[in-house]
Amino acid sequence: MRNITTNDTPSPSLRGIADRSWHVRGLCHGMPAADADELFFPAPRDHEAIAEAKSICGRCPVKKDCFNHALDNEIRHGLWGGLTEAERRPWHAKVNKRLDYSRVRAALQGRDVHLSTPERDTVIRHAYLRGWSAERLAYLLQADLDWIRDLLRQAGHAITDRDRYWDLYDDAEATDDDAETSDDKHIPEDDETTSPVPRQVHTQALITALGKAA
Repeated sequence: MRNITTNDTPSPSLRGIADRSWHVRGLCHGMPAADADELFFPAPRDHEAIAEAKSICGRCPVKKDCFNHALDNEIRHGLWGGLTEAERRPWHAKVNKRLDYSRVRAALQGRDVHLSTPERDTVIRHAYLRGWSAERLAYLLQADLDWIRDLLRQAGHAITDRDRYWDLYDDAEATDDDAETSDDKHIPEDDETTSPVPRQVHTQALITALGKAA
């Protein structure tokens, strides 16, 4: 019997880490090496060279790819994506805390993209919920199999704890409200109970998109 399967999921727009095909479309492509170094790696206060480089970057069709390349590869020197070293510094500082769901979807679709720690954790949790094997996830993330097994186990514990405490404190608050009404008692604000597990808020559109990616 012949089985035909289809995958209508659109391909991710993000490029893989090793994909540098965008280089040939850059306006700086083909420029003599000496001129490029002088223009895109200027002295800190060479404002004339910086302005000229930014004018080129501003018209470049692959400016975003250039910027992502600098972030993903920790390139902190020179102008990339139209931004100087100082202008990119805040982005480099925040990249390890980034949570970009377009990168999560791209990773689930098999694209080799740079993932921050929150993005990797999101991929692992979603893989756990979808019932992925450790072997499949290790191949996707190009990671050690035993390490992936540990991460999947941790994701399972985290999800179990989240579900266990999901409605517990809402019920407690409702019970306290009823008790206050009947017994006319008040609980001091300092004694209020807080959940040890923070809730995760996901929109239905995001859940659907992640499901299709997997």
